[in-house]
Amino acid sequence: MPAAGWVLYCSLAATLGFTALEIYAGLSSHSLALLSDAGHNFTDALALLLAAIGVYVGTKPADQQKTYGYGRAGVITAFLNAATLIAISLVIFWEAITRLIHPEPVNDRVMLWVAVLGLLLNASIVVALSRGERNDLNVKAAVVHMAGDAVGALAIIVGAIAIHYTGLTYVDPILSFILAIFIVYTAIDIIRESLNILLEGLPRGIELNKVISAMADIEGVLDIHDLHIWSLGSSTHALSSHVLIDDMPPSASECILKRINEVLCGFGIHHTTIQFEHVPCVLSDNGCRMQAGHAHSHESGSEHRH
Repeated sequence: MPAAGWVLYCSLAATLGFTALEIYAGLSSHSLALLSDAGHNFTDALALLLAAIGVYVGTKPADQQKTYGYGRAGVITAFLNAATLIAISLVIFWEAITRLIHPEPVNDRVMLWVAVLGLLLNASIVVALSRGERNDLNVKAAVVHMAGDAVGALAIIVGAIAIHYTGLTYVDPILSFILAIFIVYTAIDIIRESLNILLEGLPRGIELNKVISAMADIEGVLDIHDLHIWSLGSSTHALSSHVLIDDMPPSASECILKRINEVLCGFGIHHTTIQFEHVPCVLSDNGCRMQAGHAHSHESGSEHRH
């Protein structure tokens, strides 16, 4: 198992353990802010779990049943969990409103020490993950989540100190509102991204026009159409396209195909299916055409997979 995998699993176990501790401390101290932060910690545990799945799936080859591999299993899990987190946030909002109407005494010392522990834990995980797979998008996403939770823990520390010196207990439900908003923001982002992947939409961070323009600038490419870009998993992108070139033998067109794949790798697209064609076809005449030079289209040609 890659080193990043062990770091993720250990971080996941530590985060889940701290979440349980925070729930207990929140109930015993009557701190809704701690309970809200426990929900935020759960989102971080989800991010760590998805990153761990990504590392595991990355080492698992496709088989005869799952020819694309298992990348979307984590995407489906992300969608279901994010939907659950939004429901949890609604409960937190309701409880915060109730606390504002009917204030309850809060044990600020428990709030403070649990939040300090959370800050140290999340900061340690951020440092450990940052030293790992720097180019792994899953790990980067986990780092962002954990850094956000460290900020949440810092907010609770400030709130506990404010309650201790001012006695204003409504600081606790106000912090709960803020943390619940963080949870909703994170969950909606996960839902939006997972739905985009499941619906095979354009991957985040990739601009279609730039991809088309880069392909069109390659010497020998006359026209591009029936182009599709989608994600196989959270960070694995694929492309298929028909490309019009001059009539030539496959051995002569190999350099064009190589150059196309080199350009697409620069966009993070490593799984490609390029179909070279030499004469007009139906697809280029029915509106599925993306102009890339000359006004030509085609019928059928040779298909190349990368």
